[in-house]
Order: sequence, then C-alpha cells, then structure tokens
Amino acid sequence: MSDVTQILNRIDEGDLSAAEDLLPLVYNELRNLAKYRMQQERGDHTLQPTALVHEAYLRLVKNGDSIRWESRGHFFTAAANAMRRILVEAARAKASQKRGGEHVQVELSDFPNPSTEQLRDQLIELDGALTVLECEDFDAAEIVKLRMYGGLSVEDAGKVLGMSRSTAYENWNYARSWFAVYIEEARES
Repeated sequence: MSDVTQILNRIDEGDLSAAEDLLPLVYNELRNLAKYRMQQERGDHTLQPTALVHEAYLRLVKNGDSIRWESRGHFFTAAANAMRRILVEAARAKASQKRGGEHVQVELSDFPNPSTEQLRDQLIELDGALTVLECEDFDAAEIVKLRMYGGLSVEDAGKVLGMSRSTAYENWNYARSWFAVYIEEARES
C-alpha cells in the first residue's frame, strides 16, 4: 500500500492531520495535471494552475464528505474530475455574467476574442456530452475524463481505472466514435 493510500485511509478514519500530510505527497502530480489542463484552456482564463490545484484539493479532502478512497488511482481520478467540474463551473459563470444590467455600453475593444468564446462553449458542450456518455458507457467516459482533464495517456488512464491496455484502447476508440456520432446528431438537430 502506497504512502498516499495510507494517508487517504487515515483521512477516511477522521485523522485531521492526515490532510496536511497528503498535500506534499500529491502536490507535484496535481500541479502537473492542472498545468496540462490549463494549457488546453483559453489564454485569458483567470484561474491559474496553482489555484486549480488548491480548489480541487479542498473539494476532495476538506469538504466533509465521507469519501472512501480505494487507492492512489482513485484519488487522482477524483482530482481530475474535480478539476473538470471547477473549469466547467468557471466557464458557465463566465458565460452567464451580466454587466451593468439591461443596457451596457460596448466599446470596440470589448468584443470578445471569438476563440475565447468558442473554447468556453466547447468546454460546456464537452461536459454535456460526457454526462450523456457516462450514462451509456461509464468506463469510456472515465477514459475520456482522464485523457482530457487529467492529461494521462490511454495506457495510464487504463492503469488508473484497473483496465488492461487493450480494454483501455477499446474504450478510448469507442468514446471517439461515440463523440463523432453525437456531434453529427447535434449539428443536424
């Protein structure tokens, strides 16, 4: 059993100091996940990788829920999912912001960069599609989350999920095909 898994077990048992012991062990890996994910985000994103790591960590360890951590892989899968939720929430908040009420003075320099808006919309669409895929094929959705939000290779994502290499690739290929059909159907409707 790894040090991380042992500390996660201590957290499960209510050891308040265990959360402080965990952060130094997982910080660099979480930072790398966040850095990878932030590279995929729009350039004007106000959230920095460090803030993303801290927010995800707080949601995982100090939220008061009684999550039963099965392994180090389970923790990092949950971290990737927490980062996904944080980024989607930020995109939704940004998309729904209203400035100044009904009438707003708009300067030419205030027009958003189309790529920024498109990235935000794509993130929200991806989250919706992932939710649908999760209902149809949970394993395929988990591979996508770890690839897209965790920056893992197909093989590494499969290892985290306890899948063989071939099963991980089958799930990844299925998910890619599923997304192609889903996107085509969405465009037609």
